[in-house]
Amino acid sequence: MTTIFSGANKIIQADNLEFLASVPDESVTMIYVDPPFNTGRTQERTSTKTIRVAHGEGDRVGFGGHSYETLRGALASYDDAFTNYWDFLEPRIEHAWRLLAEDGTLYLHLDYREVHYAKVMLDMIFGREHFLNEIIWAYDYGGRSRSRWPAKHDTILVYVKDPKKYWFDSNEVDREPYMAPGLVTKEKRERGKLPTDVWWHTIVSPTGKEKTGYPTQKPVGLVRRMVAASSRPGDWVFDFFAGSGTLGAAATQLGRNYVLVDQNPQAIDVMSKRLPQAEVFRA
Repeated sequence: MTTIFSGANKIIQADNLEFLASVPDESVTMIYVDPPFNTGRTQERTSTKTIRVAHGEGDRVGFGGHSYETLRGALASYDDAFTNYWDFLEPRIEHAWRLLAEDGTLYLHLDYREVHYAKVMLDMIFGREHFLNEIIWAYDYGGRSRSRWPAKHDTILVYVKDPKKYWFDSNEVDREPYMAPGLVTKEKRERGKLPTDVWWHTIVSPTGKEKTGYPTQKPVGLVRRMVAASSRPGDWVFDFFAGSGTLGAAATQLGRNYVLVDQNPQAIDVMSKRLPQAEVFRA
């Protein structure tokens, strides 16, 4: 399927790692992925990883001719559980880097357990100078621990393919109410304010129209901000852990094209009903 990012929008049932290997370089403007936080899979691994360093200083060469050096026996011994997760996620993020166009942006959605290690991985693959933002999605639901501060946020790491060429249009982003409206002018109150890197946004209501029944569904309003800022009408956006298809729903609202990939038959069924205009390719 060499023309995957052309023609109709697509929903594809496939192993994402195998699928990613078949997609040409620099095919897409924006990638949003919300991978499973704990894979539960046993992964074969080596005891070393690599980080990007200045050209000519490392002991191997990787994507784009960048030099690397050996890293992290220490991390493996410190947190063996994350090493399994790293080995699961790293090759998929390497493909994400390869698939982004030069003006492209990656949004990686994780929780507090993995995000700090994942940032090291992204610095390694993209380069630290390609880091754009750490977005905090704050919400308020679920239990209230009395033995620690209750965890009520996820983190979205944002990296760009080229720090000098990436696309970002804040004027297209939906504005939000001021938290202290009495302190601003009527004009500003009516217009609303631009979101910062902390996004207060409710979860998908269990009884609302947006609910699909998929257990890890994210709200359209959350993903819509990313699509609006980091792509243009007609651009292609991509999610290879597509789940309930929220990226496709946001892209449809904003006039973007999308490809959604997931291996789970339940996810394909949910997305097919939610996005009936898309072409569906089942395994």
